[in-house]
Amino acid sequence: MDMNEIKEIFFQECEEQLAELESGLLKMNDGDRDPETVNAVFRAVHSIKGGAGAFGLDDLVAFAHVFETTLDCVRSNKLEPNQDVLKVMLKSADVLADLTNVARDGGSVDESRSRGLVRELEALANGEMPSPSASVEAPAPKAVAKAAPAPTPKPTDDSGFQPVPFSFDDFGGEGDAGGMPAYEVIFKPRYELYSKGNDATLLLRDLSRLGEMTIYCNTDDLPGLEELDPEGAYFFWNVTIKTDKGEDAIRTVFEFAEWDCELTVKPVEEARAEATSNDELPMVPVPFDLSILDEAGAIEEVSASDARAEETAAAIAAAETASNVTQIVAARVEKKESAAAAAAAASAAAQNNAAGAGQTIRVDLDRVDRLINLVGELVINQAMLSQSVIENDTTGTSSINMGLEELQQLTREIQDSVMAIRAQPVKPVFQRMSRIVREIADMTGKSIRLITEGENTEVDKTVIDKLAEPLTHMIRNAVDHGIETPEKRAAAGKNTEGTVRLTAKHRSGRILIELADDGAGINREKVRQKAIDNDLIPADSNLSDEEIDNLIFLPGFSTADKISDISGRGVGMDVVKRSIQALGGRINITSKPGHGSVFTMSLPLTLAVLDGMVVTVAGQTLVVPLTAIVETLQPEAAAIHSFGANHRLISIRNSFCPLVDVGRILNFRATQANPVEGVALLVESEGGGQRALMVDAIQGQRQVVIKSLEANYTHVPGIAAATILGDGRVALILDVDAVVGASRGQSLKAEMSLAAVG
Repeated sequence: MDMNEIKEIFFQECEEQLAELESGLLKMNDGDRDPETVNAVFRAVHSIKGGAGAFGLDDLVAFAHVFETTLDCVRSNKLEPNQDVLKVMLKSADVLADLTNVARDGGSVDESRSRGLVRELEALANGEMPSPSASVEAPAPKAVAKAAPAPTPKPTDDSGFQPVPFSFDDFGGEGDAGGMPAYEVIFKPRYELYSKGNDATLLLRDLSRLGEMTIYCNTDDLPGLEELDPEGAYFFWNVTIKTDKGEDAIRTVFEFAEWDCELTVKPVEEARAEATSNDELPMVPVPFDLSILDEAGAIEEVSASDARAEETAAAIAAAETASNVTQIVAARVEKKESAAAAAAAASAAAQNNAAGAGQTIRVDLDRVDRLINLVGELVINQAMLSQSVIENDTTGTSSINMGLEELQQLTREIQDSVMAIRAQPVKPVFQRMSRIVREIADMTGKSIRLITEGENTEVDKTVIDKLAEPLTHMIRNAVDHGIETPEKRAAAGKNTEGTVRLTAKHRSGRILIELADDGAGINREKVRQKAIDNDLIPADSNLSDEEIDNLIFLPGFSTADKISDISGRGVGMDVVKRSIQALGGRINITSKPGHGSVFTMSLPLTLAVLDGMVVTVAGQTLVVPLTAIVETLQPEAAAIHSFGANHRLISIRNSFCPLVDVGRILNFRATQANPVEGVALLVESEGGGQRALMVDAIQGQRQVVIKSLEANYTHVPGIAAATILGDGRVALILDVDAVVGASRGQSLKAEMSLAAVG
């Protein structure tokens, strides 16, 4: 794997970390104070910083370092994550994402914005209000100090290493020997540290470069040989180090292993106070020879007999300087069982978590697409084979037929499994909307809260990729036009903080995405008048509330009083409609003046296959998407009523529904067919209304593979896509919304194809 591939993996992981970061910050903004949530946020920034440092992305490292420092203050309860603090952090997360994108794709970020946020983060970390005079400072480079001469490990006996007490004065606490600060470091590796190829001794060697260090290796948790797990982690180290590099430099040594170990770093004075309050005494600092490691990390050969002699001498010296050894040992023996039990529980929990975590692999999307295409061809060939057997076998009970039924079931299972590979939750798209809400709210001076539900609802990746654009326009519209200013909301008796709710759920083989706001709703009088002023509708038009609401989807329509950076340029909601239609979906609006609006999008779960009804119209074979069909019925002469010169209605359960001749709309025939001689398909249109589509006959229900006409031929008005049937013929997939729109007088050629991505 070359460096470019490794770097690409890093940026893929950055996307996951950024999503985790924003998700955690939003939880904290909603009042979640779970330490694990805070830790997850900290880990995300920490991981991005570590990876960026490996690739020399200095701007990203510098900003992440300041961000990480402030988050560490929250993690250590030095900083209360109130709304003001989290507002700064959410903006910082946006800048961190921008810096990541720039590092990957090139370009630049707004330096004044990033510098301002650095000043605010630094002020928060210092317990101060943000100061405009603060400046950005990159983290100081890590200095390398020569390790002090280090001694040999502590002696052992039949019971293993035994800790003995010592006085801090024996070592020299904070302020001794040149006034250099001293820190106590407790380093407890977990088994994951070793499984990832890390070496505790190498980490200790790097730590020793920061200053004079004395180290104690604790083996109290080491079991007997019969209980020993070769992959276990039983040793931990208690280190006292004198260094002027500070606590951050100490933690930096362990930054790539911090999540695979328990790490505590405290000034010696603080450790002394805690030890005293807990009636505990720290361990004797025992010489631990790090010089036996050369620069490559290899271990030099040491005479076992010489080492044992030195260990014995060190043990005798330590025992002679200790007081009340017997009492201390007895006290520690009493605590050993509970400590061992706690360690065992922690180890078991870690192993359970590791076992419960789902394992994933990264696969290039082109490979998945090729697999899906091959499965589609498999479905087509299976249908062709079945058709051939049916045409040549009249009994229907042969072993070949039975085998084909099993093949059909297996093919369907393979197809469902392959499609599930492309299925992804809508969470990444929803999280992107949070940033848009924050930015537009700041620009408009409004206070708005975004609530998301159903983030784990899965849909085909192709749909997800094309969902961001329409959702962005709708969010901007809801914040700018829907939600009122705090003053107007207060005057109306509402909470000054507006709410935008974004939800996703599955229904009838489709995904429904709803965007609701508690704003003022659609001002229908204003919408109607604007449409008249722009010559979009005649002045004497008699429109229903539903039709007035749908006027906002007309190209060039806008109710903004003035042009701004947000809206007022005559684009937006018409783009939403075209984008949704291009995905084979529908969008409709429900609005209640004074209470808000709800935009509902209905989209297919996948753009690769669909369940359809195969019908015949004027000698042509068409496929009608099954999700659009409410029911099928055989019209009776008494149920057909004429309306005007060219329109007909069908009576269905004491209500009237417009009858649409599909063959006439698509110009398959010059005159309207007799409804009594055909079949009516009751379908739902994009506006929520119903229409009865007239076809000549129904051939059956089948699952078909979508083939794009635009990619292989050209756009055909009223046709969404094409497919290949079992007999090898090409069948056209009907664009239901385009046909219904044409029946209302709209130009069929102006409609957007529903299969632009098929």
